[in-house]
Amino acid sequence: MEMMRKTSFTRFVWAVLAFNILVILWGAFVRATGSGAGCGSHWPLCNGEVLPRAPQMETLIEFSHRLSSGIAFLLVLVLFVLALRLYPQGSPARLGAALSLGFMITEAMIGAGLVLFSWVAQDASLGRAISIVVHLINTFILLGCLTLAGWWASGGGRIQFSGKGIVVWMIVVGFMGMVILGMSGALTALGDTLFPADNLADAIQQDFSPGAHFLIRLRILHPTIAVIVGGYLIALAGFIRLRTRHRPVFLWSRILTALILVQLGAGVVNVILLAPVWLQLVHLFLADAVWIALVMMAASILNADLELETERLVYSPREIRQQAK
Repeated sequence: MEMMRKTSFTRFVWAVLAFNILVILWGAFVRATGSGAGCGSHWPLCNGEVLPRAPQMETLIEFSHRLSSGIAFLLVLVLFVLALRLYPQGSPARLGAALSLGFMITEAMIGAGLVLFSWVAQDASLGRAISIVVHLINTFILLGCLTLAGWWASGGGRIQFSGKGIVVWMIVVGFMGMVILGMSGALTALGDTLFPADNLADAIQQDFSPGAHFLIRLRILHPTIAVIVGGYLIALAGFIRLRTRHRPVFLWSRILTALILVQLGAGVVNVILLAPVWLQLVHLFLADAVWIALVMMAASILNADLELETERLVYSPREIRQQAK
């Protein structure tokens, strides 16, 4: 019976993670459509009402995002309560659930701040840019905690840094690179929303104009950062595959590599098509998927029960084929 409950809990954790990704994408849709002021400067009420009457489209979009965010909060709260009931004190599954709830609370506070300070709709202030960056970092951490909660609930081992050598620092650099890339991507998306271009030539002219807004000037950095970070993560995934014959590590390193390549391709198309809303959502979904794959690969390689190859870093082609099976 207890095993069945834990299996159901594991499925619930992954479902909560998936729902949170949908909420994040809907939040991006709110920003991309300029609907962030649909409920005015009121929070948690919408235009001073619990249920908005005769709402406009912007109000419906913003209100539905708040409603889905509230559901996400309740789901994480339930996840935390279930983890307390199913797992003993000191269990990593408990830790993952507790961290998820903590960062869900800060996620709600940041969202409230955006509304109360009117950092929504067409606001192009420095305050909004900073809040967007903080929001991105907190969202990444929240997704990471939910992913780890799912990893531990699925039977993943504890994470251990000692004895893993240079791999630990390489992974840390990878996460830092992803955060920087995500920050630049969030600012680029905001710039595309606030300062849309009529065509690609106009967009390039905006980027290099001496009097351009700082959000426009920053967005030219994102493609460069994407290539650098993407190349590093692909190299990291390849390097890690040479350190162990552990099947999950192979799986997640390959998934990470594939997602990065798809994401880079989507980024190119996004620039050419001048960032249509639907492609911004696809681009964001792929970014979240890359982050989750990186967390899973890191958790797999930093598994406390996993012994890494520390003396030999290169295998023969035959050995590599055997590892892939």
